[in-house]
Amino acid sequence: MSRHHSIAWQALPVGSHRLSCPACGRERRNDKTLGVTIDAAGAGVAHCFRCAFVESYRPADRAQRNSQHQRHQPQHQPAHLRRPEPVRVAVQSPVQHERLSAAGLGLWRASHPIAPGTPPAHYLNMRHCVLPPISGHLRWLPAHRHSSGHVGPCLVALLTDAISGEPRSLHFTWIAGGKKADVNPPRLLLKGHRKAGAVCRLWPDEFVTHGLAVAEGIESALSLAHGYTPVWSSIDAGNLSAFPVLAGVEVLVIAQDRDPTGEKAAAACAGRWAAAGRAVLVTQQAVGDLNDVVNALGVKP
Repeated sequence: MSRHHSIAWQALPVGSHRLSCPACGRERRNDKTLGVTIDAAGAGVAHCFRCAFVESYRPADRAQRNSQHQRHQPQHQPAHLRRPEPVRVAVQSPVQHERLSAAGLGLWRASHPIAPGTPPAHYLNMRHCVLPPISGHLRWLPAHRHSSGHVGPCLVALLTDAISGEPRSLHFTWIAGGKKADVNPPRLLLKGHRKAGAVCRLWPDEFVTHGLAVAEGIESALSLAHGYTPVWSSIDAGNLSAFPVLAGVEVLVIAQDRDPTGEKAAAACAGRWAAAGRAVLVTQQAVGDLNDVVNALGVKP
């Protein structure tokens, strides 16, 4: 089936739907691996749980293209001679999104909680990490496509503004058993989205009261959780360096990566919080990050 006519977008009502995937769908009555979400404006996003097929639809874009087509196309030309409309895939757009796009939101909604016994739970257990609560912002997709063409399971981290909580982007980590998948790089951010100032709330806001912990990487944050929760991941050193002082949080624990970039980021963050009159604790492991430490010690969740 052609992707240009794969989904009858205009026939779908507002809400969530399960359909047969146009890319990998099999001729079975209940083979409905395609999750489709239609918002109140009629825009939609589709994502296959099995093959990672993604397609998005915007009524305004369609109307604009039809209008331009009518101005430049002779009205008597047979429909079968007209060029098909291009497919718009929002997750591949070079445009910088300040907020999480409809396609990104669709991917997040299509992801699954990390329950014991699932592949991501096995991966995190093998890395000696604490499983975060299912209400947190770390989930997984069973079959998501990497830019290299590889399709496989991956962790999906929702990145939200550290202060407002507004969704900004997604962060993916491809896994294979108890290790990262053999792809380069194994971690990617959602293309076209800004991550500056965002964090992954591994423990959601309702867990944050008097104190909070933060680490760069997700695995380091879930290693720190052996000794302190709630904990968030800043994803990288730049976001940790700029991590803002949060109202109501009186104690901050920072999991410092022991490399020049990590130490500089931790120092910048600690200095800002200390200057605001907050108590700050910074880990002082000899080398590496906290996940290196717990793996060397064989710490069990």
